Amino acid sequence: MNEQPIIFILDAGGTGFKFSAVQESREIIEPFTIPSAAPTLEEVLQKLITGFHECETRCGNKAAAISFCFPGPADYPNGIIGDLQNLPTFQGGVPLKAMLENEFQIPVYINNDGDLFAYGEALNGLLPEVNKLLEQQRNPKRYKNLLGVTLGTGFGGGIVINKVLLNGDNSAGGEINRHRNPLYPTTSAEDSISIRAVRRVYGREAGIAFEDTPHPYDIYKIAMGQLPGNKEAAQKSWDEMATALADVLANAISLIDGIIVIGGGLSGAWPVFMPTLIKKMNEPFADLNDGHPYSRMETEAYNLMDAEDMIRFTEKSGKMVKVPFSEQMVWYDPTKRVGVGITRLGTSSAVAIGAYAYAMEQLKK
Repeated sequence: MNEQPIIFILDAGGTGFKFSAVQESREIIEPFTIPSAAPTLEEVLQKLITGFHECETRCGNKAAAISFCFPGPADYPNGIIGDLQNLPTFQGGVPLKAMLENEFQIPVYINNDGDLFAYGEALNGLLPEVNKLLEQQRNPKRYKNLLGVTLGTGFGGGIVINKVLLNGDNSAGGEINRHRNPLYPTTSAEDSISIRAVRRVYGREAGIAFEDTPHPYDIYKIAMGQLPGNKEAAQKSWDEMATALADVLANAISLIDGIIVIGGGLSGAWPVFMPTLIKKMNEPFADLNDGHPYSRMETEAYNLMDAEDMIRFTEKSGKMVKVPFSEQMVWYDPTKRVGVGITRLGTSSAVAIGAYAYAMEQLKK
């Protein structure tokens, strides 16, 4: 049997380029990182070329393709990168795909990190895990759609519909950070769902300057009572992020209707923000005329990180109903559930698996 192709992978960020090589959905070399900062565009581009050549050296083989995530805005199908804030030497449109194809003489595929994260979790992460648990519970329900979001320096997203990654007609599918901020309506959601937001709220509540605030991991530890600090301010910082995130996710999932998976550097703090997130997603609206409450979503959100909630989410429900004018019986389940969980693969691994799967799909065309 022929071996599966090798795909060179890159997870590109504003501070570092993390390279790897993947075969049969697993990394075959130890990932390595090259700092991305450089004074000129030519030097940054040379770092990319050097990194992929190093992948060749480390795995001892040439790749069938290169597939990676890169910050946008970009024309991803054509591999042209636009004006970037995190990598300011990229200005005016840089045809990165064509450059790398000229250098390595293999196909190059570029996508958004939120998209590839969602794709990896849909194929090998949370989505198949949920469907396996449904099967074990003898529940006939199966999920096919997934919304993936990443919480970190920024707020990113990706959408997978029935195993197909949604790119959008303008390479802008899943750009969830462009939702309006429900807490500060003149700003974007990212201003309340990011590392800087968690630090800003902690500083505001604790009465200290932003530059003196702890980093989010320490703010999480303070909220958990595992480090000294202002515990009330720490919890407030996560609650405010969760409140903004809940509004955005409730809006988005009403259109997508599937599983939600959360990744990124802030996702590890789920024990302090997930309860608020689920509560806010399920909070009802009030009718403008009589004040009578009605559901915020047509579905109900469940915390897939909570063992009891996971059981309630996956357990079999519904009943057999009779088809009129016959003796035929069919299954009917009126419950509508949305599960919210944390990455099962780890964000970087999900991105790598997503990049690999995307390249394999494109090579078959």
